[in-house]
Amino acid sequence: TGSTVFADTATDMTVSGLVTPSSCTATLSGNGVIDHGKIAAHGLNPGTPTALRTQWLDLEIHCTAPMLFALVGIDDRADSSPAPGTAFGLGKNTHAPDEHLGSVSLAFENALADTQPMQSMASTNQGATWTAQEAIHPRAFLSFSRPGRPLPEHILSLTTRIRANTVLHPAHRLTLKHEVPLARSLVLPLRSL
Repeated sequence: TGSTVFADTATDMTVSGLVTPSSCTATLSGNGVIDHGKIAAHGLNPGTPTALRTQWLDLEIHCTAPMLFALVGIDDRADSSPAPGTAFGLGKNTHAPDEHLGSVSLAFENALADTQPMQSMASTNQGATWTAQEAIHPRAFLSFSRPGRPLPEHILSLTTRIRANTVLHPAHRLTLKHEVPLARSLVLPLRSL
């Protein structure tokens, strides 16, 4: 005699995992601090801006795979810059909040990526067009390519020097009866392109 067997069971199977994008980490020499120390008020130019000593930081960017990226100039104190399109504001005088302290400009020099000399390139339209340029400006992108190339390139590892030029407003435009802190924090986030 024959018998018929019907099975009404199922076995579940799960497929799991996590696809992660490549990532990059950036480090700055000196913990990213540019310290001008104490600046004597009497040493400031009374009628013209005073340029403080130029300082440099070394920047290293290492990615888990070749990446197309840009640094983005974000200025959360743009209202304190004498040139908000080209320089980052230093903030306002804590003792006279209507007084702007000055600005800091950043430029990238001696870039080397994956053993190749690189030029820095800037875009003011979210990466639609690029121009060879050392300086990063507020609201602009800054990326890197080999000299003569028109567009940023994929990079695994990059080293470059950042030149920081800090300028204080003329002394006659500042109330300097008390110590005035220069405590500006700049953020240059990395954005994947």
